[in-house]
Amino acid sequence: MNHLSNPCYAHGVGSINNSSIINRPRCHPSKKGGGGTGRNKNSMRTISMYLALLILSLIAQSAVAQDQGYKEEVATLKARKKEITQQEKDALKLEIQDINKRLDQKLISVEEAKILKEAAAKKRALNIENRIAIVDNEIALLERNEGKLLVLQERDSTEKTAGFEFDVKRSDGTSIFAKRQRWRRDVKYDRRTYSDLVLAIGFNNAIIDGASLGDSPYKTGGSRFFEMGWAWRTRVFKNSNFMRINYGFSFQFNGLKPKDNQIFVVNGDQTELQDFEFNLSKSKFRMDNLVFPLHLEFGPSRFWQTDEKIRYSLRNQFRVGFGGYGGFNIGSRQKLKYRNESGNRIKEKLKRDYNVSDFVYGLSAYIGVEGVLLYAKYDLSPIFENAVVEQNNISLGLRFDL
Repeated sequence: MNHLSNPCYAHGVGSINNSSIINRPRCHPSKKGGGGTGRNKNSMRTISMYLALLILSLIAQSAVAQDQGYKEEVATLKARKKEITQQEKDALKLEIQDINKRLDQKLISVEEAKILKEAAAKKRALNIENRIAIVDNEIALLERNEGKLLVLQERDSTEKTAGFEFDVKRSDGTSIFAKRQRWRRDVKYDRRTYSDLVLAIGFNNAIIDGASLGDSPYKTGGSRFFEMGWAWRTRVFKNSNFMRINYGFSFQFNGLKPKDNQIFVVNGDQTELQDFEFNLSKSKFRMDNLVFPLHLEFGPSRFWQTDEKIRYSLRNQFRVGFGGYGGFNIGSRQKLKYRNESGNRIKEKLKRDYNVSDFVYGLSAYIGVEGVLLYAKYDLSPIFENAVVEQNNISLGLRFDL
């Protein structure tokens, strides 16, 4: 008998006959199954959560510019005034020595040497005056604006269009507008690495051992996934952008909606789908993962070069990538909506272990143009640990590299 044809598909239960389904009590979420949550599993959840928080804190620190103040910069400029004076005096000494040497060699007369020395002294005095005036103006500008300056900054884009924009800068050169700081870096002649915000959304389901996708106990349209992360793209070869390595991190949210008024119930080290005693308006199971994707990407690019930089642009260019991912499960939960025997609307959010695999790994690929890509991923790791009948998560949707 095909296990998927049973009205109560028990994940991880070897064989289920009709009598066992009839005699099985109708389940309620408040009735917990057996143990299934060990000390090691809780430790893994804690480690995964701390790792996720660490990554988020690092992103926040790098994305939000830190205001270090301007007083330190003012103190540095004031010290520079003394350095300027000493530097010009040292330069004048060298010039005087050179004039005296020419005089000793009788290359110039005493009168000519005197004129040259006076001219050199006058030049160095003006240099000191002008350079100190520039520093004084910088100090006055910083103090008047408390380090927030308006400057002209060249735009470093992968496009040929060049231009200038105003931006508010701190004294250390960082941008006040953190969201636009991507365009505020110093122009680098050859950038081999670029980064993008990655968003993906689409349909989610499970491939069950011994059954086809069409026999899945999960709704095709209702089961969906969402992915959000950050990816870096580095070209492999120095003078060609045809092959690139795409790597980063992502948070995956994989959802499954059971059919036939069923919910997930933990029985010991097994997780089962069982009939629910009330009519469900919503039954959704979600697995949250932190993964680290790695893809080998291929595709043409537009090359252009100026005196200041060379760039490879993927605008309107075909891209295809193959690779995989590995990471950790950081949580699993189930959401239920129904009316009880009194007719009251009940909403439950059950955050439990559900015997979900701690380590997640799989294969993924994408294909498309520029930043809009068709995206597929397949978990090689089973959804549930210790399962007699394995289920593997599979997703298909759209990916956007922004």
